[in-house]
Amino acid sequence: MKDAYVVVEHVYKKLRGREILRDMNLSVPSGAIVGLVGANGSGKSMLLRTIAGLIKPSKGKVWVAGKPLGKKNSFPEDLGIVIENVGLWPEYTGMENLALLARIRNKIGRQEMEEALKSVGLSPSDSRIYRKYSLGMKQRLAIAQAIMERPKLLLLDEPANALDEKGVALIHDLILRERKRGATVILSSHNRADIDLLCDSVYFLEEGKVVGREDKYA
Repeated sequence: MKDAYVVVEHVYKKLRGREILRDMNLSVPSGAIVGLVGANGSGKSMLLRTIAGLIKPSKGKVWVAGKPLGKKNSFPEDLGIVIENVGLWPEYTGMENLALLARIRNKIGRQEMEEALKSVGLSPSDSRIYRKYSLGMKQRLAIAQAIMERPKLLLLDEPANALDEKGVALIHDLILRERKRGATVILSSHNRADIDLLCDSVYFLEEGKVVGREDKYA
């Protein structure tokens, strides 16, 4: 696809003798929100990790922003990601966690970090450490770290997980705003209502393979 921001071509991944991804193909237009739907073990999380460069395909290619992921380009250049066990520091506050992550690329300052926290419903001045956060607060912080640098690509694995109804609505609005500013978003969700509300296209996965596709505006 000419305007595709992410392309996955004939990707296979085998772990411990088992094929986790089988001839996986998808194409995500720039600025779109694309959903991944499937049962546990269908390959959604593995596919997101592959697009992020965290998992290397056994066969096939992944292209992001026109560049193939490989030895010279191991990870997408402009990425925000929410995955299980995102790896935040338990003895630091939310703000301190964002500050530590921001030092890696040194692209943003305190204002952008505070805006990210507020956008997910957290207070920048909250003195509680991450270890004492509720599950919902931990999920909100994971989303804040993904969006704080305003990445061009967002990969969100169950972004509404552990959130109450108000939190889900807030994250829905945030994802739509991210698309409006130009981000390309790929998300997985077990909640079909989330997918129907947010996504332009949906890929259905089963046993590591795409078994169907649905386009909202087809």
